[in-house]
Amino acid sequence: MDLKAYLKERCQLVDGALDRYLPREDELPSSLHRSMRYSVFAGGKRVRPILMLAACEAAGGNIDQAMPAACAMEMIHTYSLIHDDLPAMDDDDFRRGNPTNHKVFGEATAILAGDGLLTEAFILLSSPEAGGDLPPRERVAVIQEIARCAGSRGMVGGQVVDMESEGKKEIDLPTVQYIHTHKTGALIKASVKAGAILGGAGEAEVAALTRYGEAIGLAFQIADDILDIEGTTEEIGKDAGSDEARGKATYPAVVGLAEAKRRAAELTDMALAALGPFDAKADPLREIAKYIVYRKS
Repeated sequence: MDLKAYLKERCQLVDGALDRYLPREDELPSSLHRSMRYSVFAGGKRVRPILMLAACEAAGGNIDQAMPAACAMEMIHTYSLIHDDLPAMDDDDFRRGNPTNHKVFGEATAILAGDGLLTEAFILLSSPEAGGDLPPRERVAVIQEIARCAGSRGMVGGQVVDMESEGKKEIDLPTVQYIHTHKTGALIKASVKAGAILGGAGEAEVAALTRYGEAIGLAFQIADDILDIEGTTEEIGKDAGSDEARGKATYPAVVGLAEAKRRAAELTDMALAALGPFDAKADPLREIAKYIVYRKS
């Protein structure tokens, strides 16, 4: 399959849906809504929503069933980036090649834009159209999975440990593993698992797709660690080498660059193995797994 064309087409579908679901810029308070939309439409690859849609299809569902939840996931991801870039956290000036939200709108508005996106996500997840004809039990399971992976036992918890580890001379592999599987991996896993549920997958299929999501979630962050070393500022959309400069807990810092690459490739193989029971409808997931590790941005 032509993955580049697939990703472009899916990205456009997600962008169109996000445009419909988000508050308009001229809706009061307009400054807040401009800030929210600024970061949402700052050129993201839409990896998480595309994974959710692909998992839904792999399970035999229609992407319309998963689109509201996919957009909600992108809102949660974008809120996390806005907050991650703040001076109190990573203090980044650029994100996806553009000035970060607080550089354009100020810190207070950036904080509130993140808060707004997180809340809008759960408004959307609980809306009548989210989940289509899914029974209430499955609808609640999707909301709980996403909430759990976004909170203190998921992404937010990983962010805290990441900040606490920054600048420490000795960080062990279990700590890096915790950071990566929570700060980045949790939302990726939740995207795939939620997509499986929304697609009507059975218990065994949900378990297999969850294993896939766990593997590529960790692989994605290891690939980011590698890109920070080998990529350019233009390629990765932020200052290259910033992780090393801040003393971030990364795979290359703990196990070396060669071992980090080996582990990323191993995780890709694990992800592909998890898709063994699925037919050609899972081919986008297979191609995305390989893309995640070998991408240049």
